[in-house]
Amino acid sequence: MTNQSPFLAACRGEEPAHTPVWFMRQAGRSLPEYRAARGTGSILEAIGQPEIAAEVTLQPVRRYGVDAAILFSDIVVPVAAIGFGIDVVPGRGPVAEQPFTSRADLERLRPLEPEVDIPHVIETVKILVNELDPVSTPLIGFAGAPFTVASYLVEGGPSRTFSKVKALMHRDPELWADLCDVLADLAISFITAQVEAGAQALQLFDSWAGALSPHEYERFALPSTKKVMSTLEGLRVPRILFGVGTGEILSSMATSGADVVGVDWRVPLDVATKRIGDHPLQGNLDPAICLAGAEIAGNEARDVLRRGAHAPGHIFNLGHGVLPETDPDVLKAIVDLVHAEGRDIATRELSA
Repeated sequence: MTNQSPFLAACRGEEPAHTPVWFMRQAGRSLPEYRAARGTGSILEAIGQPEIAAEVTLQPVRRYGVDAAILFSDIVVPVAAIGFGIDVVPGRGPVAEQPFTSRADLERLRPLEPEVDIPHVIETVKILVNELDPVSTPLIGFAGAPFTVASYLVEGGPSRTFSKVKALMHRDPELWADLCDVLADLAISFITAQVEAGAQALQLFDSWAGALSPHEYERFALPSTKKVMSTLEGLRVPRILFGVGTGEILSSMATSGADVVGVDWRVPLDVATKRIGDHPLQGNLDPAICLAGAEIAGNEARDVLRRGAHAPGHIFNLGHGVLPETDPDVLKAIVDLVHAEGRDIATRELSA
């Protein structure tokens, strides 16, 4: 057991030495050392510099002692790399200069050639593999799920209503399917390059899938997600699927081929287990609770651990990303609590 990563063991539904924990957006704006390393330029510029991207990835590992590192990157890196015309605007998010509107726009989405288009990402992964202990802190690679990436391309930026996306998918389902198919291929190439360079797990972020009804998710998003997951099965690394506001589609997400289903903070993990079935879960402390201080966040974390005990495996995480205003000392306290108490809390819960 001592020679096995707790994070990877939990992903496989095996018994880890302790309850593993990492945080989405653990490398980011909540850390002063991140702001110092990145400077004021575009996030895509920082991602394009392997030494900086690797340093930012390592910062939360050093500070918190988490059980996994996640590559410092962004879900729009592949579409930016092939020249679609998208940037990450500070304070807003991904913005497409010329949104996707018609079949002609498919020509702007050529296949990704990793060695040509993203050599900086491959180099960053190689640096990290040399720096990280693969047992204590494996590296997670990631990509955006086709629906979520498509939403940025079609809407032109972040959206609250997803009105343009929904209009396109219902008005021209064939074009929508072709768009998602192309984006699935991009995600497959992007993640494959990361794993071949040494990443030991992967996460597919379908951040905005919760904007869809269960019927829409089954028809318009799940097929391309299944394509990604089934193709990546051959890489033989754990596959995690995560989205926000996905309570009503968790059972469908469990059919995607993912090994682990990430759950946001809206659905208690014991309830999620009933909806998902025989899958390890990841989550799901509300990120906002961390702003209430270490004591309150710790009590809520214990509740998450109790509820997560009912899953075949549990990786402790937040229910979405770390908020920029989060006190890093609170996150450190949560990591220490999960490591010290997680297994005992789970044992008491299951024997009660």
